[in-house]
Amino acid sequence: MYNFEYRQVSSVAEAVEALSRAEDGKVLAGGQSLIPVMKQRLAQPSDVIDISTIAELSGVRRDGDALVIGATTPHASVAGSEVVRAAIPALAYLAGSIGDPQVRHRGTLGGSIANADPAADYPAAVVGLGARVETNARSIAGDDFFTGMFETALDDGELITSVRFPIPVRAGYAKFPNPASRYAVVGVLVSEASDGVRVAVTGAGPSVFRVAEMETALASNFAPEAVAGISVPASGLNADIHASDEYRAHLVTVMAKRAVAAAIG
Repeated sequence: MYNFEYRQVSSVAEAVEALSRAEDGKVLAGGQSLIPVMKQRLAQPSDVIDISTIAELSGVRRDGDALVIGATTPHASVAGSEVVRAAIPALAYLAGSIGDPQVRHRGTLGGSIANADPAADYPAAVVGLGARVETNARSIAGDDFFTGMFETALDDGELITSVRFPIPVRAGYAKFPNPASRYAVVGVLVSEASDGVRVAVTGAGPSVFRVAEMETALASNFAPEAVAGISVPASGLNADIHASDEYRAHLVTVMAKRAVAAAIG
């Protein structure tokens, strides 16, 4: 490690002020993304602003036809929430599939999506459920939030406060996990709502993406066989020691079928 200024803040306003005054400030919530990259010196912030104790940023509540989940809410709390399980079971399942118990009890929703890891699970939920990311400054549509590998639409000094998930008619999530990290080699979230069907894929490409052809097919016939013959091009997908781009392309179809089956129940 190296020297940096650590500051624990008690409000969103205080956090935003601390970020604005820092030469290169980073926000710490659960630390599951930030601490490892700091230890590897992939990030060397001048200031670490700890938002983990800001009460208004944590918790789950139903607000009409949506679930509002605070940015610092741990994955385990989402997975174990009766409110989430009743409204969007697929979201509870997704949160419960992240990492191991230690990661789920420390890692947070806001931290995960702000980091925008291409193999993270939550991006599939944000895009696949048509969520909106609420910040101290504005509301960002999930479709516009993830802009690339480890890149988002957040401006410098902008802080995620919550995510608003519309409650679908039904939804399902399926992933092929890396056996060591539990990250998604490929994960697919499928949802059906009054405004249509969404199919969001994480793990396969540099950033989460939707599959329009599958969405059209499922709008006509919401069944696993509707997507069985639909594939995505391997070109441009991730390829590494865990899976080739061709194998990831194959997994997108397999996981989509399983996600639809899970949504049907």
